[in-house]
Amino acid sequence: MQKIQIFKNKKALHAVYIGFLCSLSYLAVYFARNILSTTTPQMINDGYQEAYIGQVSSVYFIFYAVGQLINGAIGDRIKARYMISTGLLCAGITNFIFSKTVGVSPSVAQYIYGMTGFFLAMIYAPMMKVVAENTEPIYATRCSLGFTFASFFGSPLAGIVASFFLWQNVFAISSAALGIMAIFVFLFFMLFEKHGIVQYNQYVSEEKSRLDVRELIQRRIIRFTVISIITGVVRTTVVFWMPTYISQHLGFSAESSALIFTVSTFIISLMAFVSVFVYELLKRNLEKTMFLMFSFATVFFALVFFLKQPVLNIICLVLAIMSSNGAASMLWSRYCPSLRDTGRVSTVTGFLDFVSYIAAAISSTVFANAVSTIGWGNLILIWVLLMAAGVVTVFPMLRKETEEQ
Repeated sequence: MQKIQIFKNKKALHAVYIGFLCSLSYLAVYFARNILSTTTPQMINDGYQEAYIGQVSSVYFIFYAVGQLINGAIGDRIKARYMISTGLLCAGITNFIFSKTVGVSPSVAQYIYGMTGFFLAMIYAPMMKVVAENTEPIYATRCSLGFTFASFFGSPLAGIVASFFLWQNVFAISSAALGIMAIFVFLFFMLFEKHGIVQYNQYVSEEKSRLDVRELIQRRIIRFTVISIITGVVRTTVVFWMPTYISQHLGFSAESSALIFTVSTFIISLMAFVSVFVYELLKRNLEKTMFLMFSFATVFFALVFFLKQPVLNIICLVLAIMSSNGAASMLWSRYCPSLRDTGRVSTVTGFLDFVSYIAAAISSTVFANAVSTIGWGNLILIWVLLMAAGVVTVFPMLRKETEEQ
């Protein structure tokens, strides 16, 4: 009886429509953006160097980061239907072109792949704005959870496809998925707009015509920017190099690495739901949840350094990434939707994603070079320090929240 009552609530039903479409779109995005990572062992076997792949990923992250900043601001002014469908379609085209040019002109191919990142950056911020402005706060959190899960699940999906096909064909499949989703998004958003399920600029007034930086500072945007940087390095760069780590450092074959990566990232994707369970268990306390997540991540990354047995090492690595992603889930599913009354959800979300991926771009190159200079072991210590920095960042917010109570 309770389920029937829930779906008699029109706002809840509309949230399901919006959340499902956005989650499906975002799954296509993260499927595509994880292709390079999952095919890296294959590409290395075909003669491509780790340094080159690291450079390609860095260019991609830079383009993606700049795209988030630009497209986030544009997303507050243009309908999501046009932004998201155009981004998906253009990303599908450039993604396919990259796979055809990388063997012919590697230097040109890396910038083509960078454009894939720019176009994919047209998706998230406008999507977050639609959810924040067209659903109640509790439903906004659940919708955000849906495409947070989709972002995590994109990795194992890419791994599954990569385990069955040659890397060139994997790029072609992901390009087709992006093109199909572009058509779906355009048609369904047009339908939602026609029936009033999606409306735009409901929270923009003359007083809110400009971005109020002072208000954002009061809402702890600086600390959440630091959190975005820290979690971005783990959820993007560490996960990107995970198949190579499993292959090179732990000694598994390229095929086994792809399979382990697929299983591992599927388990990691479940953290989107675990983090919300922990959040509810802690009486919806954002600060306590993030503090706990960063603390666990610090411990598990430390165990990755000390435990040499491959299976235990992978288990601890998975738990460390899950914990860090738990903190990231709180940022994207709780903090960003809470800013809807500013009328600038897309702009702020784009900015936070921008700093996240600039950090990922820098760290991807650093990690690629660090492996050959300081080794995987010392690189893991850097990951430990990053998570400890997360603990230090959240602790003052936790203490302030406790004092206010």
